[in-house]
Amino acid sequence: MDISSPEQAIISYTTWKQHRLATSLQSMVHVCRDDVSMLLCHVTDMGLATKQNAIVGGQTSCKAPEIEAFEKYLPEDVDIVCCHSLHGPHVDPRGQPLVIIKHRASQESFNKVEHVLSCLNSKHVHLSAAQHDRITADTQAVTHAAFLSMGKAWHANAQFPWEIARYVGGIENVKINLTLRIYSQKWHVYAGLAILNPYAKEQIRQYAQSVTELYKLMLGGHKDEFAQRIRKAGAAVFGTRSWDGELLLQDEVLDRFSLGKKPETPLPNNHLSLLAMVDCWSQLGIVPYDHMICSTPLFRLWIGVTEYLFRKPALLEDVIRIAIEDDTFRSDDLEFTFAARGWSDCVTFGDFESWKDRFVSTQKFFEPRFADATKVGNEMMKTILENTRK
Repeated sequence: MDISSPEQAIISYTTWKQHRLATSLQSMVHVCRDDVSMLLCHVTDMGLATKQNAIVGGQTSCKAPEIEAFEKYLPEDVDIVCCHSLHGPHVDPRGQPLVIIKHRASQESFNKVEHVLSCLNSKHVHLSAAQHDRITADTQAVTHAAFLSMGKAWHANAQFPWEIARYVGGIENVKINLTLRIYSQKWHVYAGLAILNPYAKEQIRQYAQSVTELYKLMLGGHKDEFAQRIRKAGAAVFGTRSWDGELLLQDEVLDRFSLGKKPETPLPNNHLSLLAMVDCWSQLGIVPYDHMICSTPLFRLWIGVTEYLFRKPALLEDVIRIAIEDDTFRSDDLEFTFAARGWSDCVTFGDFESWKDRFVSTQKFFEPRFADATKVGNEMMKTILENTRK
């Protein structure tokens, strides 16, 4: 197999699957990639037609339903080796984490899959299906919930954040660009990961709870309790780290990627979305750096902005003060709280239709700026990846 580029690798891998796993697996591979919620019915229909002694693999972002379907409907002579590339379709796969799961397979079959996937030049990470779903929930599901909530709040207030001085410059650029990046994708990409992952429900519920409880402390003016909770969360998440190295994100990097004009004097912002994320990690006992080997580019950016805030004591103290004393943007924070709880409810009730309606309505609101945001977002991703590889 002669492969000289990641694009050829993907095509060759698909061709190999089609040749090796017969017509039924061709269809299943496409469904696994596109919509995990439809996996079960397709495996039910096509499972018995799978070629004898074939190697079957899924590439969905949620392995629990994938493995369940394979075990239930595929013949026992079929080997199961699953994978998941931890990055989006527009990110160069070279050096990115690629999870490979030897669920039910001989070493020979597993080695064959590894050999084929090696043409992507990704960094192979060997996990079980349960480990994959736990790490994915810890890193991706709750991170997506934060960005989805920001977008929903801006939509509810009929705000294009790049037109509002408060949201231009610094870490605001990361929030805007990544929110638009998520909303420019298909709705089911994030719905399946959040609703079908058995571990994601707890994480997303805790994020909504952290947002709500912090917002109540802000409304009540409970500065001491608020500050103590934030500092405790910061110590739990960042306290065991050695801070001799540089920040993942620097000011010059943050200011480079803007969709709007940066104001001469920055406007106050309590960064509720970031404070709630660190509080959520703390409440769940998650140390995000433990998952860096399986981190997506988006997750690395999100760690970068939270780290940026918590590693600058003066900035953090100012944010705490603003959260209690400055009520200029209370209505924005209220909508953000509603949004976080709304997404959590969708996950709790397993409601794909409500998720779709919420996602698509906000997607249409922001659609005119997707092209610009995608271009800027791709450059931002490239920059942070270069920084984290150093």
